[in-house]
Amino acid sequence: MFEVSVDATFAAAHSLRGYQGKCENLHGHNYKVRLTVEGPQLDEIGLLEDFTLLKQVLRAVVGKLDHQHLNELPPFDQLNPSAENLARFIHDESARELSGKMRNAKLTSATVWETDTASATYRP
Repeated sequence: MFEVSVDATFAAAHSLRGYQGKCENLHGHNYKVRLTVEGPQLDEIGLLEDFTLLKQVLRAVVGKLDHQHLNELPPFDQLNPSAENLARFIHDESARELSGKMRNAKLTSATVWETDTASATYRP
């Protein structure tokens, strides 16, 4: 099985509703995001999937979040903008964009880092 990943970054503010601690206050992060795809075979030139396609999709998805107050954007106006929920959102949005465009692989996970030492991963 082969696996490839692409990363992107974005900056955004959020506050965690119902959280007991300083993260209930408005604050920001320089997020890092990783999409990972996997598949059993490479194409005729030795690629699982084109990094360019994966980067374009990921950049488009995180571009909607960049320099925003996440709590004001759907679905985070209702859903808490935790790293876990962001990972699922980014996965699902990326999966929609990649639908029908990948030949050899499937999207397996999205990981969101809020800091260098704290991340959340969503795998459907």
